[in-house]
Amino acid sequence: MTPLRLGILGAARIARLFVEAVRPSQKIVIAAVASRDIQRAKAFASDTGIPRVHASYDALFADREIDAVYVPLPNNLHAEWSIRAARAGKHVLCEKPLAASASEARAMFDAARQHNVYLVEAYPYRAQPQTIKLRELLAAGTIGRLQLIQASFGFPLTDAANIRMNPALAGGALMDAGSYPVSLVRTVAGTLPRRVHAMSRWGDSGVDITTLATLEHPDGVLAQISCTFASARHRHAFIAGDKGSITTAYYNDTSAAFPPLLDVRRGTGWDAAREVIETATSSGFLAEAEAFQDLVRNGWNQWPGATPAESIDIALTLDALAASARSGAVVDVVA
Repeated sequence: MTPLRLGILGAARIARLFVEAVRPSQKIVIAAVASRDIQRAKAFASDTGIPRVHASYDALFADREIDAVYVPLPNNLHAEWSIRAARAGKHVLCEKPLAASASEARAMFDAARQHNVYLVEAYPYRAQPQTIKLRELLAAGTIGRLQLIQASFGFPLTDAANIRMNPALAGGALMDAGSYPVSLVRTVAGTLPRRVHAMSRWGDSGVDITTLATLEHPDGVLAQISCTFASARHRHAFIAGDKGSITTAYYNDTSAAFPPLLDVRRGTGWDAAREVIETATSSGFLAEAEAFQDLVRNGWNQWPGATPAESIDIALTLDALAASARSGAVVDVVA
């Protein structure tokens, strides 16, 4: 097996977590890191054991020993540097949200197609055995016809200097935490919502601190999502059909402390049969990175993450939710 040689753009905290998680892999080798601050890149490489350092992102793109890049930059930089990576012939694993808007997301996928490389949006929970099992249960009709989805993600954030609090960097609870429940709804519902209605509480910097929303899908499925920087940490989902329900947490990483459980109820009454399914634990970053290697080597067939169509739908939904939260109106989601 030939490992995929990956370069890292930037030395963000999430990049450090990614490198540490991927270290045991036989499929991925973190071969280089680049930063606009060369001293920061050198310190990052020294701490993480990365063999090569580049003084610019373009220098990393010119490195013929690099097959692909991981993009953990601020949200507003995802499109620019993913497109430049694609033009340099590098495959791209880009952190969520893929882009600051649906138009940017489309431009990114256009560049990937034009230069014959793969571009995907990073949602580690999608590569987890737990999520794969969830999709199998839904596909098998375990809970009947889908009716309702509820998904939430929140954590406390009080540091005003954090990039998530900066509107110029496409920050805010919706763009950061909210992309997770929106992606889960798209995964489960399988379609773009027809219209959305959102409400937000705003922070002093102008970003949303908390957003709640209702999404209506063309087949009648209704979803509710919430995301916040103002609550205790949580990540939960509830999925109800006309013959049962599933309750779960869609963690990026699962362990004994954060077990990958699916609480399945089969039946429509209070006496519905209950089964708690526990899948294997894993690092989401590692599972996602190895799935990315499989994608680059073997194509889309086994990729468990968001497809280009799904990522564009997620971006369209985030655009509509942001517009609704600002206006207070119901907003149609236009593909």
